[in-house]
Amino acid sequence: MEKFLQKAELKACLKPKFFETDCLLQFYGFLVESPERCSDGFQICLNLRNNFFRNYSYYTHAFVTIQGQDLIKPDGTKLFIMGTNLGNWLNPEGYMFKFSKTNSPRFINEMFCQLVGPDFTAEFWKAFKDNYITREDVQFIKNTGANTIRLPFHYKLFTDEDFMGLTANQDGFARVDSVVEWCREADLYLILDMHDAPGGQTGDNIDDSYGYPWLFESETSQQLYCDIWRKIAERYKNEPVILGYELFNEPIAPYFPNMEELNGKLEDIYKKGVAAIREVDTNHIILLGGAQWNGNFKPFTDSKFDDKIMYTCHRYGGDPTKEAIQSIIDFRDKVNLPMYMGEIGHNTDEWQAAFCQTMRDNNIGYTFWPYKKMDGSSFVGITPPENWANIVYFSEAPRASYKEVRDARPDQAMARKAMMDFIEACKLKNCVVQEGYIQSLGMK
Repeated sequence: MEKFLQKAELKACLKPKFFETDCLLQFYGFLVESPERCSDGFQICLNLRNNFFRNYSYYTHAFVTIQGQDLIKPDGTKLFIMGTNLGNWLNPEGYMFKFSKTNSPRFINEMFCQLVGPDFTAEFWKAFKDNYITREDVQFIKNTGANTIRLPFHYKLFTDEDFMGLTANQDGFARVDSVVEWCREADLYLILDMHDAPGGQTGDNIDDSYGYPWLFESETSQQLYCDIWRKIAERYKNEPVILGYELFNEPIAPYFPNMEELNGKLEDIYKKGVAAIREVDTNHIILLGGAQWNGNFKPFTDSKFDDKIMYTCHRYGGDPTKEAIQSIIDFRDKVNLPMYMGEIGHNTDEWQAAFCQTMRDNNIGYTFWPYKKMDGSSFVGITPPENWANIVYFSEAPRASYKEVRDARPDQAMARKAMMDFIEACKLKNCVVQEGYIQSLGMK
């Protein structure tokens, strides 16, 4: 009987005559338990099943699940998240290039186009995406003792909008597919984080927005946000390497006079995204971040609208003590769901070591920000190439008029060489490992 059964035949194998008590099959929603207790006929079905599904991703028991405040791995053991963020790779941020005013993806791209032209800029972005994060980087992260990677991405990677050198046929799925494969090889979990949502969820450079979180007022943006998450969930619904989907990052900056009004809309926007995902994917956990830099959880009033949600917080500074995050702990205890520190970093090694201990003591997993950037406070540092200071100067110079662009623009050959030298400098083999930073995270 060494052939694959058709769906109808497989369903027929699930008739009671084929199995004894407590013998269940993971096929179309059934769970495999005690196959040794099955009858011969049912064992044949199990064997055929095993041949048919060669990848364990098809089994519902292969996904991370939630048990109270804990995450539970498929083998029944607890997962305590420890790892890092692949920041800058699929959502460029100015400060990681040593830029200041030129701080969002849109601003960075415009500056590069002014500097070296759109064609060379497109070539640069392709080389950047090909080399900034590779299989070697993911394996290096694994070797630090990490178990999880958070992948920030821009929503435009899943549209035909102008982004990182492409104006059509964006390569978002190809890039995520690569990370999924690398994480599977390295035995790492992956969190997909929509760092920049349609319309902007933050209202600052963080989300590449137009200075206001228009997502909360635009039905068109909300629809696009739901459509993208539905597409992502449809593609990865059976992929257990993915721990979960983080709907968007750091919603609603504290700069707006109607902040509380916006906060009141947050949970409903999250519910829309969850509903879109659940149309196609009931396997994965969904992560919800608090308002005001993922620190304010007061807007949340309904923690039971879905049975696979958890919460995520961020923190950059303050005392590394339990008392400093007591409000986050209190919220976690109230809802009795997992809480995870999605971003923390940019501090001394001593502070990071103390705060990691606080998080471990209080059952809050963490992924530090970022894995890679220029200079320090990261797992690995990129050494600025020769003449990079000239690129930085142009990025900060007045460029409000064409004359100002012309006056500030440096030599073309020098600028292009500096940009391609950056591509070489960002490769892992040329980066400087920040041993003290890594050790402070307490992952090994």
